[in-house]
Amino acid sequence: MMTDNMGMPSGFFAGDFLFQLFPIFFIIVLGIILFSFFRGIKEWNSNNQQPKLSVAAILVAKRTRVRRHGGAHHNDHHHHSHTSTDYFCTFEVESGDRMEFMMKEGAFGLLAEGDKGKLTFQGTRFLDFERRA
Repeated sequence: MMTDNMGMPSGFFAGDFLFQLFPIFFIIVLGIILFSFFRGIKEWNSNNQQPKLSVAAILVAKRTRVRRHGGAHHNDHHHHSHTSTDYFCTFEVESGDRMEFMMKEGAFGLLAEGDKGKLTFQGTRFLDFERRA
């Protein structure tokens, strides 16, 4: 067996290496979670500081984003996962500028591309869209 200059066993052990990386991995994951949390708080606060605006707009595009969330294996050895869907609509205002908003499924389902009406929003937060007849 090889020893270092202090008489301790030396060599590369994968378990030792992974054990040393765990705190670094933990700090990185915690940092990402905290960054996301504070970014969300900042956006929420920024939206609250903005005025509520209502402008004439046309709904020019709709899209969804489906995310799959994996789960742990349970005692029955079945892998459980679920999906979540985010809903987005892009509106074009009279100036030609376009704005995309995330919205709830119910509001998303009631709208169709080409709808014209009054868009109400606050910062990046969608509030309402009233279609014109």
